[in-house]
Amino acid sequence: MDGCRRFQVSLPARSWCRVLRPGKLQGKLQALGLITSLLLASIASSQTVEGTPSSGTPANASAASRGTSVSSLDALDDVMLRGEQLERDGQWADALSLYQTALKKSPDHQPLIQRRSLARIHYDLGRRYADTSFLNQISRTAPAQAQNAYAEVLLKVQSYYVDVPDWDRLTRCGLMDLQIALHNQEFRAAHLPNLTDARLDEVLASLAKTLDQTSVRQRSDSVLVANHTAEYLQEHLGLPVSATLYEFVSGAMAALDPYSSYMSESQYGETMSQIEGNFVGLGVELKTHKDRLEIVNVINGGPAGLGGLLPGDCILAIDNVSVLQTGSEKAADNLRGPDGSSVILDVRREGQPAQAVRLQRRKVDIPSVDQVGLVDRANGVGYIRLTNFQKTTSRDFDAALWQLQRDGMRSLIVDVRGNPGGLLTAAVEVADRFVYDGVIVSTKGRNPLEDFVHRAEQPGTCRVPLVVLVDEDSASASEIFAAAIRDHKRGVVVGHQSYGKGSVQGIFPLNIGGGGVRLTTAKFFSPNGQPIAQVGVLPDVPVETVSKPAVSTFSSEADQDAALQVGISVARREAQTAFAGR
Repeated sequence: MDGCRRFQVSLPARSWCRVLRPGKLQGKLQALGLITSLLLASIASSQTVEGTPSSGTPANASAASRGTSVSSLDALDDVMLRGEQLERDGQWADALSLYQTALKKSPDHQPLIQRRSLARIHYDLGRRYADTSFLNQISRTAPAQAQNAYAEVLLKVQSYYVDVPDWDRLTRCGLMDLQIALHNQEFRAAHLPNLTDARLDEVLASLAKTLDQTSVRQRSDSVLVANHTAEYLQEHLGLPVSATLYEFVSGAMAALDPYSSYMSESQYGETMSQIEGNFVGLGVELKTHKDRLEIVNVINGGPAGLGGLLPGDCILAIDNVSVLQTGSEKAADNLRGPDGSSVILDVRREGQPAQAVRLQRRKVDIPSVDQVGLVDRANGVGYIRLTNFQKTTSRDFDAALWQLQRDGMRSLIVDVRGNPGGLLTAAVEVADRFVYDGVIVSTKGRNPLEDFVHRAEQPGTCRVPLVVLVDEDSASASEIFAAAIRDHKRGVVVGHQSYGKGSVQGIFPLNIGGGGVRLTTAKFFSPNGQPIAQVGVLPDVPVETVSKPAVSTFSSEADQDAALQVGISVARREAQTAFAGR
């Protein structure tokens, strides 16, 4: 083995992108041997979709694209047309989300799988080339280091990936990623500013001839192809070897499944911060637009929240440079900075003129336990909302339980709607608060080290009547928790069928070049042995119209939350039954 995995997670990365539309590229894929239609066929026949991918569903995807319903061929045609328009407009986040949602309903639709695969390449490429840490990494990585980095990534795939790797397909997808990058404006500006399309086509055609009879049967063959390609393009175009090989890295990882991915140093750092439950920044979640950054969420107690910013506010400029001028991806990156540094934002609120706001970046704690209290004080119905599962979740959840018990809780609602997941161990720890004994979740991978059965421990078990709220965005670790409660009949699951993500990802740091990889290492199964992938957790009490949680569960808007109101009713009934039997 080549090293140890740091964490087991199932938490999608949230990020933003803007990359080149594929229309011009498609015509250039003809007659390029190994880089041509065989690759597209390989992607279409091999890649399946299991829920929220590692690169998305993007946080900046529109609500319309996230909520797409596909129920007929006409609807599929409509999805393809809308997707093509999003691609032409360079809106890769929304295009990727649209295809992903459609594939939930039609997982075997090959044109959708093709479009999703290409959209993800564009999406990830845009993220990398808006990332200063990645650009610095490319410039400082020597050719021999880059070659070793690709070899290291493939060794991790061979050692830990849940399925037997298809080395030929991974190589082809690396070539596809490189092909798209070479036609990307940001990539060309960074590495080949004077390159003409005619010269690029000439070199790619000659490269294809050198690879036309290449056979990739094992990991070492893929390394040879990548190294040959990198050296060829350096000789004929002057393209840095590191730039070529990191496209192979990114393409190979993306080809594995929707959850596996390469992470730059900053992306790896963000992921680890997400696991730890804190980061240095302003405390906002953003949705990108061409000319502005829209604030989707503000973390209480963070610099943005203390500075008076609200969801719906739009950032028009950062340090007197407009988002339109910088580009939305680079602008979002510019919000980051050292602890204690300041930034000036031009912020526009609806119906008001833009105002300059100075904020100081600092460490922000990411809350995983949110909105704790009694939603029905007369009947003692407690409520805890879990936004994710991280290192601090178990500790914070216990504190919330103690608070509610002091307040007279007789039943409890745990709300995991919209919760994308997180640490597997955190989900097990929260489930263990309620499950008396037996299996909570089991995992199984190709590597025997990934086969594990997590069991409940009786000490400290909370016996309060329980309701769990789920929706279509409850994924991964949320589903581990909900499935354990359902299978053990420890509580009542209310809401909508959950997302259906049934795999575990390991976060591996890279020893060479920095950054890391998120790699699917195992699949997980409910206590009854049922897979979660593509099926999700079915509620005991379905609620057809599931409203997302209100800004505050304890506000007047809570009356409009249908699932919450059903949950309260069920919690009252469960409490009455439990106390009547004593």
